Amino acid sequence: MRISEITVKEVNDKLDAVTVVNEYVRLEKRGGRFWGCCPFHNEKTASFTVDPERKLYYCFGCHKGGTVISFIMEMEKLSFPEAVETLAKRSGVEVIYDGFRDNKEERENAVRKEELYDLYQRVAGSFHHWLMKTGEGKPALDYIVNRGVSGELIERFRLGYTPRDRSWLFAFLSGKGYSPEFLAASGLFSPKYPRSSFFSGRLMFPIADRQGRTVAFGARFLAAPGEEDTGESPKYINSLESGIYKKGQTLFAIDQAKAEIRRTKEAYLAEGYMDVIALHQAGITNAVAPLGTAFTEDQAKLLRQWADRVILLFDADKAGQDAVVKAILTCRKNGLSASVAVPGRGLSEDSASPSFFKDPADILKEKGPLALQKSAKCCIIDFEYLVSRARVLFDSSGAEGKAKAVNFMFPYVEAMDSEVSKNTCIEDIADAFGVERQAVQADFRQYGRTDGQKRVTVPKDAPPPQVKPVRMSDELFLLTAVLVNPDWYPKLRASLSSVLPIEEIDDPRAKELFIALEEWFRNDAPGMDDLLARIQDEALHNFVLEQAASQAFSRNPELLFGESMKRIQQKRLERRQTEIIREIETQKRGDTSRGLEDLLAEKVYIDAELRRLKEANQ
Repeated sequence: MRISEITVKEVNDKLDAVTVVNEYVRLEKRGGRFWGCCPFHNEKTASFTVDPERKLYYCFGCHKGGTVISFIMEMEKLSFPEAVETLAKRSGVEVIYDGFRDNKEERENAVRKEELYDLYQRVAGSFHHWLMKTGEGKPALDYIVNRGVSGELIERFRLGYTPRDRSWLFAFLSGKGYSPEFLAASGLFSPKYPRSSFFSGRLMFPIADRQGRTVAFGARFLAAPGEEDTGESPKYINSLESGIYKKGQTLFAIDQAKAEIRRTKEAYLAEGYMDVIALHQAGITNAVAPLGTAFTEDQAKLLRQWADRVILLFDADKAGQDAVVKAILTCRKNGLSASVAVPGRGLSEDSASPSFFKDPADILKEKGPLALQKSAKCCIIDFEYLVSRARVLFDSSGAEGKAKAVNFMFPYVEAMDSEVSKNTCIEDIADAFGVERQAVQADFRQYGRTDGQKRVTVPKDAPPPQVKPVRMSDELFLLTAVLVNPDWYPKLRASLSSVLPIEEIDDPRAKELFIALEEWFRNDAPGMDDLLARIQDEALHNFVLEQAASQAFSRNPELLFGESMKRIQQKRLERRQTEIIREIETQKRGDTSRGLEDLLAEKVYIDAELRRLKEANQ
């Protein structure tokens, strides 16, 4: 199933490139274009430009460029269909998919997902109303406010409350026209009792995907006024997985945090919903949390799309510290460096005591947002944390304890992404525990054996292959001018084929552009995204975008085409003229079967054409 070209074209026609990009980059108008500091690399002087007419972006610093759709793909780490769907919603364009007639199951799944997104958005709004506007929800609201959370944060996170009457939600949604069958499969109701709400009398935390769509809920138990919490009900429960929600593949508050994560290249990873909200309250808006499970590989990969470093903020109990170790390894395996924050440290003289360690939500309540902000900035790097953890777990004063402590560090070494990093880490481990480096190296080699075979690791930092620079030939000049102005291709197609037959194109990159233009044209010229996607050579792709951004081909393109084709035609004729002179000489020696008269006639014709072209250029 794919999004129809009609939808892509309508989205491209309606979107305003400057408005879209300006949500991520501060743009200023200079000349006919808009300029800003590139979001893809650090720079102080603006080299990132947006062409509002062609709806293209390009950075003269890092050479990234493309269409507005590809910009959203890059910034939000979305697939092409996801980016089009996102922009379609902003532009009010209905998304039409090809292939629905042939695949009924795909059509039904897509429709069902949209219905689920709509349902969860409505339910989140209803729960928020119960929290903010009803007497039953007031104790939950008081609880949140007493925890130091502002009204602005309550609104931003759309916190809610679900009533204790488990039959209310089914009756409410049935009244809105939802069928019992659809509600039973929505994940909002008990699998055994499909009319009974899965959540009851709880503080609700809407869980959104990275596009801001509500896909699930987390829920905290709150005892009713006058009742005692017996501990029988679990403190937190989460939605069941569904067609729009996989708990191991998303993170709480990722929609709120991704902009700051993208800006800082860092993410704070806390344990729970209240910890994340507390961090946001303290101005640390790049904070997220797993969803009732250990930090997963998929969640690490999600963060890696924007971040280089993760700061871990977990509880100080054994379960929390074990989770820190696992999270460090997960980070390192997925290309993220990690640090460990020590909540509570630096807030008072007794902060070094383990009993003083508190989670972010407690610090916010007891000390306030500034204290939490200060505390969250107190970090140690992951290696130092693991060494200190090993010393707690093992008595490293003796040989046996040292061996166990060193072995505890080996999964971390194995997660390093290069042999150089591994060797350096082994040296640091040896120094930390006062043992010989050769001994640590030998133990690590033994650790790295599986079924008697040494594990083979492939360095991830191998140098990239050398890319041949793009050199401007006459052929490439002409085809770049056409590609930058693709609306002209249908008019020029016949002339191009006669002046520049594809079999006579010597420049392989010019040939690739010709093929891309022809395939794009034969595919009904769907748009610039499709045209650029047909250029497989990355250097050529960036070269074309750079030329478009420079506006060198924007001024009087018709004149550029004409002069360029004359230049190519002249060179073709001159080349043929040289070949004919060589053939005439061969003919005079009797080494060819072609008649001399034919060769002379062709030479006369070529001489006349060359004179005509030269006169036209004068």
